[in-house]
Amino acid sequence: MVSDNKFSVAIIGSGNIGTDLMIKVMRNARHLKMAAMVGIDPASDGLARAQRLGVATTADGIEGLVAMPEFRDVRIAFDATSASAHAHHAEILAQHGVTVIDLTPAALGPFVVPCVNLEANLDSTNVNMVTCGGQATIPIVRAVSDVASVHYGEIVASISSRSAGPGTRANIDEFTETTSRAIEIIGGATVGKAIIVLNPAEPPLLMRDTVYCLVDADADTVRIDEAIHAQVAHVSAYVPGYRLKQAVQFDRVDLPARFLKTGAPATGLKVSVFLEVEGAAHYLPAYAGNLDIMTSAALRTADEMMAKRLAM
Repeated sequence: MVSDNKFSVAIIGSGNIGTDLMIKVMRNARHLKMAAMVGIDPASDGLARAQRLGVATTADGIEGLVAMPEFRDVRIAFDATSASAHAHHAEILAQHGVTVIDLTPAALGPFVVPCVNLEANLDSTNVNMVTCGGQATIPIVRAVSDVASVHYGEIVASISSRSAGPGTRANIDEFTETTSRAIEIIGGATVGKAIIVLNPAEPPLLMRDTVYCLVDADADTVRIDEAIHAQVAHVSAYVPGYRLKQAVQFDRVDLPARFLKTGAPATGLKVSVFLEVEGAAHYLPAYAGNLDIMTSAALRTADEMMAKRLAM
Protein backbone atom coordinates (compact mmCIF):
# COMPACT_ATOMS: atom_id res chain seq x y z
CA MET A 1 0.00 0.00 0.00
CA VAL A 2 1.20 3.54 -0.69
CA SER A 3 0.23 6.55 1.36
CA ASP A 4 2.00 9.89 1.66
CA ASN A 5 4.32 8.67 -1.13
CA LYS A 6 5.54 5.79 1.06
CA PHE A 7 5.23 2.05 0.36
CA SER A 8 4.88 -0.58 3.09
CA VAL A 9 7.86 -2.91 3.55
CA ALA A 10 8.63 -5.97 5.65
CA ILE A 11 12.00 -7.16 6.94
CA ILE A 12 12.56 -10.89 7.30
CA GLY A 13 15.30 -11.56 9.81
CA SER A 14 15.40 -9.83 13.20
CA GLY A 15 19.16 -10.12 13.72
CA ASN A 16 21.76 -7.36 13.50
CA ILE A 17 21.30 -6.62 9.79
CA GLY A 18 17.52 -6.68 9.88
CA THR A 19 17.33 -4.48 12.97
CA ASP A 20 19.77 -1.91 11.62
CA LEU A 21 17.86 -1.84 8.33
CA MET A 22 14.59 -1.26 10.20
CA ILE A 23 16.02 1.80 11.90
CA LYS A 24 17.39 3.11 8.60
CA VAL A 25 13.98 2.69 6.96
CA MET A 26 12.30 4.57 9.79
CA ARG A 27 14.89 7.37 9.89
CA ASN A 28 16.14 7.81 6.35
CA ALA A 29 13.78 6.27 3.78
CA ARG A 30 12.14 8.64 1.31
CA HIS A 31 9.49 6.28 -0.05
CA LEU A 32 9.34 3.40 2.44
CA LYS A 33 7.60 2.75 5.74
CA MET A 34 7.86 -0.21 8.07
CA ALA A 35 4.91 -2.61 8.06
CA ALA A 36 6.36 -5.73 9.72
CA MET A 37 9.46 -7.23 11.30
CA VAL A 38 9.76 -11.03 10.98
CA GLY A 39 11.88 -13.39 13.05
CA ILE A 40 11.95 -16.93 14.40
CA ASP A 41 13.17 -16.19 17.94
CA PRO A 42 10.47 -14.62 20.13
CA ALA A 43 13.18 -13.37 22.51
CA SER A 44 15.29 -11.61 19.88
CA ASP A 45 16.30 -8.02 20.53
CA GLY A 46 15.25 -7.09 17.00
CA LEU A 47 11.63 -8.13 17.53
CA ALA A 48 11.54 -6.46 20.95
CA ARG A 49 12.92 -3.24 19.51
CA ALA A 50 10.43 -3.32 16.64
CA GLN A 51 7.56 -3.71 19.09
CA ARG A 52 8.80 -0.74 21.12
CA LEU A 53 8.90 1.31 17.90
CA GLY A 54 5.33 0.38 17.04
CA VAL A 55 6.15 -2.03 14.22
CA ALA A 56 4.02 -5.18 13.85
CA THR A 57 6.03 -8.36 14.51
CA THR A 58 5.87 -12.12 14.19
CA ALA A 59 8.21 -14.85 15.43
CA ASP A 60 6.71 -17.42 13.05
CA GLY A 61 8.93 -16.73 10.05
CA ILE A 62 7.67 -16.24 6.51
CA GLU A 63 4.45 -18.14 7.22
CA GLY A 64 3.75 -15.79 10.11
CA LEU A 65 4.32 -12.80 7.84
CA VAL A 66 1.86 -14.03 5.21
CA ALA A 67 -0.76 -14.52 7.93
CA MET A 68 -0.39 -10.97 9.28
CA PRO A 69 -3.06 -8.42 8.27
CA GLU A 70 -0.24 -5.95 7.49
CA PHE A 71 1.10 -8.26 4.79
CA ARG A 72 -1.56 -7.36 2.25
CA ASP A 73 -0.08 -3.85 2.01
CA VAL A 74 3.57 -4.96 1.72
CA ARG A 75 5.19 -4.13 -1.61
CA ILE A 76 8.84 -4.89 -0.78
CA ALA A 77 10.36 -7.47 1.54
CA PHE A 78 13.99 -7.40 2.63
CA ASP A 79 15.43 -10.85 3.31
CA ALA A 80 18.15 -10.63 5.97
CA THR A 81 18.25 -14.31 6.90
CA SER A 82 20.50 -16.85 5.18
CA ALA A 83 21.26 -18.13 1.70
CA SER A 84 19.67 -21.49 2.49
CA ALA A 85 16.42 -19.92 3.71
CA HIS A 86 16.10 -17.38 0.92
CA ALA A 87 14.89 -19.79 -1.78
CA HIS A 88 11.84 -20.69 0.31
CA HIS A 89 11.13 -17.06 1.16
CA ALA A 90 11.50 -15.94 -2.45
CA GLU A 91 9.08 -18.58 -3.72
CA ILE A 92 6.36 -17.55 -1.28
CA LEU A 93 6.84 -13.81 -1.78
CA ALA A 94 6.75 -14.21 -5.57
CA GLN A 95 3.35 -15.90 -5.28
CA HIS A 96 2.06 -12.72 -3.62
CA GLY A 97 3.70 -10.30 -6.04
CA VAL A 98 6.11 -8.87 -3.45
CA THR A 99 9.43 -7.48 -4.68
CA VAL A 100 12.39 -8.96 -2.80
CA ILE A 101 15.64 -7.26 -1.79
CA ASP A 102 17.95 -10.16 -0.92
CA LEU A 103 20.71 -9.40 1.60
CA THR A 104 21.86 -13.03 1.71
CA PRO A 105 24.47 -14.54 -0.64
CA ALA A 106 21.78 -16.70 -2.30
CA ALA A 107 21.97 -14.70 -5.56
CA LEU A 108 18.74 -15.97 -7.11
CA GLY A 109 18.12 -12.60 -8.72
CA PRO A 110 20.53 -10.23 -10.48
CA PHE A 111 23.39 -8.70 -8.50
CA VAL A 112 22.87 -5.03 -7.67
CA VAL A 113 25.42 -2.50 -6.48
CA PRO A 114 23.52 0.81 -6.41
CA CYS A 115 26.18 3.08 -7.89
CA VAL A 116 27.01 0.58 -10.64
CA ASN A 117 23.87 -1.04 -12.05
CA LEU A 118 20.77 -0.15 -10.04
CA GLU A 119 19.18 1.77 -12.92
CA ALA A 120 19.17 -1.35 -15.09
CA ASN A 121 17.43 -3.42 -12.39
CA LEU A 122 14.73 -1.12 -11.06
CA ASP A 123 12.00 -3.36 -12.50
CA SER A 124 13.42 -6.65 -11.17
CA THR A 125 11.26 -8.61 -8.74
CA ASN A 126 14.19 -10.15 -6.84
CA VAL A 127 17.59 -8.47 -6.59
CA ASN A 128 20.66 -9.60 -4.69
CA MET A 129 22.86 -7.19 -2.74
CA VAL A 130 25.92 -9.44 -3.25
CA THR A 131 27.88 -9.24 0.03
CA CYS A 132 29.34 -6.57 2.27
CA GLY A 133 32.73 -7.01 0.62
CA GLY A 134 31.10 -6.85 -2.78
CA GLN A 135 29.26 -3.62 -2.01
CA ALA A 136 32.51 -2.03 -0.83
CA THR A 137 34.84 -3.21 -3.58
CA ILE A 138 32.93 -3.93 -6.79
CA PRO A 139 32.37 -0.21 -7.43
CA ILE A 140 36.15 0.20 -7.53
CA VAL A 141 36.69 -2.74 -9.88
CA ARG A 142 33.98 -1.34 -12.13
CA ALA A 143 35.53 2.14 -12.05
CA VAL A 144 38.82 0.68 -13.23
CA SER A 145 37.22 -1.57 -15.86
CA ASP A 146 35.34 1.40 -17.29
CA VAL A 147 38.65 2.93 -18.39
CA ALA A 148 40.97 -0.11 -18.71
CA SER A 149 40.67 -3.87 -19.28
CA VAL A 150 40.79 -5.63 -15.89
CA HIS A 151 42.34 -9.05 -16.49
CA TYR A 152 42.14 -9.99 -12.81
CA GLY A 153 40.36 -8.44 -9.85
CA GLU A 154 40.99 -9.55 -6.28
CA ILE A 155 39.40 -8.16 -3.14
CA VAL A 156 40.21 -8.76 0.52
CA ALA A 157 37.53 -7.74 3.01
CA SER A 158 38.71 -7.53 6.61
CA ILE A 159 35.98 -7.15 9.23
CA SER A 160 35.88 -7.26 13.00
CA SER A 161 35.05 -10.75 14.24
CA ARG A 162 32.61 -9.09 16.64
CA SER A 163 30.59 -7.81 13.68
CA ALA A 164 30.33 -11.29 12.15
CA GLY A 165 27.23 -12.92 13.56
CA PRO A 166 26.01 -16.49 13.07
CA GLY A 167 24.56 -15.70 9.63
CA THR A 168 27.83 -14.25 8.34
CA ARG A 169 29.86 -17.15 9.69
CA ALA A 170 27.47 -19.73 8.24
CA ASN A 171 27.73 -18.13 4.80
CA ILE A 172 31.51 -17.77 4.40
CA ASP A 173 31.65 -20.11 1.40
CA GLU A 174 28.73 -18.36 -0.25
CA PHE A 175 30.41 -15.01 0.47
CA THR A 176 33.55 -15.89 -1.46
CA GLU A 177 31.71 -17.57 -4.34
CA THR A 178 29.06 -14.87 -4.73
CA THR A 179 31.53 -11.99 -4.47
CA SER A 180 33.95 -13.58 -6.93
CA ARG A 181 31.19 -14.01 -9.51
CA ALA A 182 29.96 -10.46 -9.01
CA ILE A 183 33.47 -9.07 -9.49
CA GLU A 184 33.32 -10.58 -12.95
CA ILE A 185 29.65 -10.05 -13.82
CA ILE A 186 29.20 -6.43 -12.75
CA GLY A 187 32.74 -5.42 -11.84
CA GLY A 188 33.93 -6.23 -15.33
CA ALA A 189 37.00 -8.29 -14.41
CA THR A 190 37.88 -11.26 -16.61
CA VAL A 191 38.73 -13.28 -13.49
CA GLY A 192 37.60 -12.41 -9.97
CA LYS A 193 38.62 -13.59 -6.53
CA ALA A 194 37.32 -12.69 -3.06
CA ILE A 195 38.78 -13.28 0.40
CA ILE A 196 37.22 -12.45 3.77
CA VAL A 197 39.18 -12.05 7.01
CA LEU A 198 37.56 -12.05 10.45
CA ASN A 199 39.86 -9.91 12.58
CA PRO A 200 39.74 -10.69 16.34
CA ALA A 201 41.58 -7.49 17.35
CA GLU A 202 40.41 -5.61 20.44
CA PRO A 203 39.23 -2.93 20.41
CA PRO A 204 37.41 -3.90 17.20
CA LEU A 205 38.75 -2.43 13.97
CA LEU A 206 36.71 -0.72 11.28
CA MET A 207 36.01 -2.62 8.08
CA ARG A 208 38.98 -2.47 5.71
CA ASP A 209 38.88 -3.50 2.06
CA THR A 210 41.75 -3.93 -0.36
CA VAL A 211 41.18 -4.07 -4.11
CA TYR A 212 43.79 -5.28 -6.60
CA CYS A 213 43.24 -4.95 -10.33
CA LEU A 214 45.63 -6.15 -13.02
CA VAL A 215 45.38 -4.05 -16.18
CA ASP A 216 47.45 -3.49 -19.30
CA ALA A 217 50.90 -2.02 -18.71
CA ASP A 218 50.11 1.03 -20.83
CA ALA A 219 46.80 1.84 -19.09
CA ASP A 220 46.21 5.52 -18.34
CA THR A 221 46.93 5.90 -14.61
CA VAL A 222 45.50 9.41 -14.47
CA ARG A 223 42.14 8.27 -15.83
CA ILE A 224 42.10 5.26 -13.50
CA ASP A 225 42.83 7.43 -10.48
CA GLU A 226 40.12 9.92 -11.44
CA ALA A 227 37.58 7.14 -12.00
CA ILE A 228 38.29 5.62 -8.59
CA HIS A 229 37.92 8.94 -6.77
CA ALA A 230 34.66 9.66 -8.58
CA GLN A 231 33.30 6.23 -7.64
CA VAL A 232 34.23 6.68 -3.98
CA ALA A 233 32.19 9.88 -4.01
CA HIS A 234 29.22 8.02 -5.52
CA VAL A 235 29.29 5.30 -2.84
CA SER A 236 29.77 7.75 0.03
CA ALA A 237 26.57 9.53 -1.07
CA TYR A 238 24.60 6.63 0.46
CA VAL A 239 27.31 5.19 2.77
CA PRO A 240 28.80 8.28 4.46
CA GLY A 241 31.53 6.29 6.25
CA TYR A 242 33.00 4.95 2.99
CA ARG A 243 36.41 6.42 2.14
CA LEU A 244 39.85 5.92 0.61
CA LYS A 245 42.56 5.35 3.20
CA GLN A 246 45.48 6.41 1.02
CA ALA A 247 46.43 7.33 -2.51
CA VAL A 248 45.82 4.78 -5.26
CA GLN A 249 49.00 2.80 -5.95
CA PHE A 250 50.33 1.64 -9.32
CA ASP A 251 53.04 -1.03 -9.76
CA ARG A 252 54.47 -2.70 -12.85
CA VAL A 253 54.28 -6.49 -12.57
CA ASP A 254 54.90 -9.66 -14.55
CA LEU A 255 51.68 -11.63 -14.77
CA PRO A 256 51.61 -15.30 -13.72
CA ALA A 257 51.27 -17.79 -16.58
CA ARG A 258 47.70 -18.67 -15.58
CA PHE A 259 46.54 -15.20 -16.61
CA LEU A 260 47.95 -15.53 -20.10
CA LYS A 261 45.17 -18.03 -20.87
CA THR A 262 42.63 -15.23 -20.46
CA GLY A 263 44.32 -13.12 -23.11
CA ALA A 264 46.24 -10.98 -20.66
CA PRO A 265 49.69 -9.69 -21.70
CA ALA A 266 52.87 -10.98 -20.07
CA THR A 267 53.38 -7.76 -18.13
CA GLY A 268 50.85 -5.43 -16.63
CA LEU A 269 49.98 -2.75 -14.15
CA LYS A 270 48.73 -3.59 -10.67
CA VAL A 271 46.27 -1.08 -9.28
CA SER A 272 45.96 -1.20 -5.47
CA VAL A 273 43.13 0.56 -3.66
CA PHE A 274 42.74 0.68 0.12
CA LEU A 275 39.34 1.46 1.59
CA GLU A 276 37.74 1.89 5.00
CA VAL A 277 34.06 1.68 5.91
CA GLU A 278 32.80 3.18 9.14
CA GLY A 279 29.24 2.41 10.13
CA ALA A 280 26.62 5.06 10.88
CA ALA A 281 25.94 3.43 14.29
CA HIS A 282 22.16 3.53 13.88
CA TYR A 283 21.87 0.22 15.71
CA LEU A 284 25.23 -1.47 15.20
CA PRO A 285 28.58 -0.17 16.51
CA ALA A 286 30.54 2.12 14.21
CA TYR A 287 33.13 -0.61 13.60
CA ALA A 288 30.46 -2.77 11.89
CA GLY A 289 30.83 -1.01 8.56
CA ASN A 290 30.45 -4.37 6.83
CA LEU A 291 26.84 -4.58 7.96
CA ASP A 292 26.13 -0.87 7.54
CA ILE A 293 27.13 -0.87 3.88
CA MET A 294 24.74 -3.76 3.19
CA THR A 295 21.77 -2.11 4.86
CA SER A 296 22.58 1.26 3.28
CA ALA A 297 22.80 -0.29 -0.19
CA ALA A 298 19.55 -2.20 0.32
CA LEU A 299 17.77 0.96 1.47
CA ARG A 300 19.00 2.92 -1.55
CA THR A 301 17.89 0.12 -3.88
CA ALA A 302 14.38 -0.13 -2.47
CA ASP A 303 13.92 3.64 -2.31
CA GLU A 304 14.88 4.05 -5.97
CA MET A 305 12.58 1.19 -7.00
CA MET A 306 9.65 2.86 -5.29
CA ALA A 307 10.59 6.28 -6.64
CA LYS A 308 10.24 4.85 -10.15
CA ARG A 309 6.81 3.42 -9.36
CA LEU A 310 5.65 6.79 -8.04
CA ALA A 311 6.85 8.46 -11.23
CA MET A 312 4.89 6.10 -13.49
